[in-house]
Amino acid sequence: MATPVALSALAVGASAIIKEFPKSGTAFLRLREMGMSPGTRITLVRTAPLGDPIEIKVRGYSLTLRKTEAEHVLVEPVS
Repeated sequence: MATPVALSALAVGASAIIKEFPKSGTAFLRLREMGMSPGTRITLVRTAPLGDPIEIKVRGYSLTLRKTEAEHVLVEPVS
């Protein structure tokens, strides 16, 4: 079992399972409504040229997050 890391620290093309998700804040409520919840598999698709924002694939669709939002989501990398 891998150690959880911040979603913002994943490498492009890497997949992970969401382990911990903030339980408060309007932005995080919105993200949960879009399908991000503990146990969900995600893939980091790409990052913008300056590293912010990042694009992830979750539940079959693409979602773009600010890097500051992604730092609060802990994931466990999978192969």
